[in-house]
Amino acid sequence: MSMIAVHEAPAGDETPLRDRVVEEALHQAEAHGWEAVRLTEVAARLEVPMAAVLAEFRDLDAVANAWFARGWEAMLAEKPDGFDHWPEAERLAHSLLAWLDALAAHRRVTVAMLRTKAHLPHLHTWVPMLFDLSRTVQWWREAARLPARYGTRRAQVEEVALTALFLATLAVWANDGSDGQARTRAFLEKRLARGSGCMRWVPGGGAEDRGQAAALQI
Repeated sequence: MSMIAVHEAPAGDETPLRDRVVEEALHQAEAHGWEAVRLTEVAARLEVPMAAVLAEFRDLDAVANAWFARGWEAMLAEKPDGFDHWPEAERLAHSLLAWLDALAAHRRVTVAMLRTKAHLPHLHTWVPMLFDLSRTVQWWREAARLPARYGTRRAQVEEVALTALFLATLAVWANDGSDGQARTRAFLEKRLARGSGCMRWVPGGGAEDRGQAAALQI
């Protein structure tokens, strides 16, 4: 029997089981590490049948995916007034920082999730992780409202550049203990500023199409 108290839902709590499972898994991970989390223990602490948990999540990797989906939701959330008129570099920074801020409360666990996905024996998570990376960058482009259409030469170059920038920023964020993630913000803004105007040689580029090529300078 576990010596850790069961986290019962308050009376009248209508939080969906899916969200409760994610939160309990995060709670366990903060205490013992992500790889120590067991869905059977999550079910026990929530006092629900294991079958109910499996109906929501096939495995722990699916729980991690649900956590990362919260980052997508934050990235795509309603934007401030006038957002469409911001310089592209500022729109890109705002959108990526929204993703990072949404996950910051469990930064250490989030990094552990990524490391587990990339761990050599976990071949079954590699291909989905690559697709998730591509999907995240595509959502980032959408959130920042970059105008290039998918499939065009410009959009392809943007995706390559933004993928490199996303990974570089994530590497800084993974070890960023500064207040308000200030070091990550400074890194991202510096890279975006350095890359301003680098896309002018790409078909469809122009003086207003800045920022998204920052990763070419890394």
